[in-house]
Amino acid sequence: MIITHLIGGLGNQMFQYAAARAISISLKAELRLDISSFANYQLHQGFELQRVFNCVSEVAIKENLYDVLGWQSFPVIKRLLVRPKMAIFRCKELVVEPHFQFWVGINNLAKDNYLEGYWQSEKYFIDSEKQIRKDFVFKLPMQNENIGLAMKISQVNAISLHVRRGDYASNPQNIATHGLCSIDYYQAAIKHMVEQVKNPYFFVFSDDIAWVKSNLKINFSHQYVDHNHGKESYNDMHLMSLCKHNIIANSSYSWWGAWLNINPGKIVIAPKQWFSKPVDTSDLIPSSWIRI
Repeated sequence: MIITHLIGGLGNQMFQYAAARAISISLKAELRLDISSFANYQLHQGFELQRVFNCVSEVAIKENLYDVLGWQSFPVIKRLLVRPKMAIFRCKELVVEPHFQFWVGINNLAKDNYLEGYWQSEKYFIDSEKQIRKDFVFKLPMQNENIGLAMKISQVNAISLHVRRGDYASNPQNIATHGLCSIDYYQAAIKHMVEQVKNPYFFVFSDDIAWVKSNLKINFSHQYVDHNHGKESYNDMHLMSLCKHNIIANSSYSWWGAWLNINPGKIVIAPKQWFSKPVDTSDLIPSSWIRI
């Protein structure tokens, strides 16, 4: 059995699921999802994976965790053991992501494992890409305004542009960790797109559209998308994935919007600087994408 610990927003949940799903396929093992950390989680929309996508893996129960980890499955103990300095005390089944870049040790796991980490690289699941794309088919039909938007996106040379602010901009700790993509980044990305794409049409997604309208000048056809909120927020990712090209923020949310885009000739632009602090992100962005 492979159990993966899920936490964070939808984009993070997708990375955690995709890595574990690929491992379970490789090892021919059952996959279960540990969603216990969402019990008191107040950020984003909580556990969304199975509501939004065709992910059929069952939720792990306490007995599953004990079967894999034994006494190390107890929450207080597990929280201590995932700390870097406690690595020597972990059982081999407790697999903690050692660093942000791709970890080759993922290829040497046994059939019973509990995965703890974010696993933010397609290298963890690219060998199972076909299945991952099936799992990440949006299962809820579009409603109301989104239906018209999807149709318009299909009729033009649509480019999604995502500006992530929200909890990044309002929380000093988040700013110190993640930072915010600069206006210069977006202007450079727009410039590159219009040089490559004929008659571009930008669809602008943001959790702070008012700020974008005041600060980011787009001298080309564009439309702001600001009606999907709360439990409907995932629709923005769905709409991003329907665009022909993508400009993403330093956000796993728009990363997945671009990855799910199936246009074979897509141009995806991502920021060179993903975090404020020095972190090796060389494995985060697929090689065919452009970093500016």
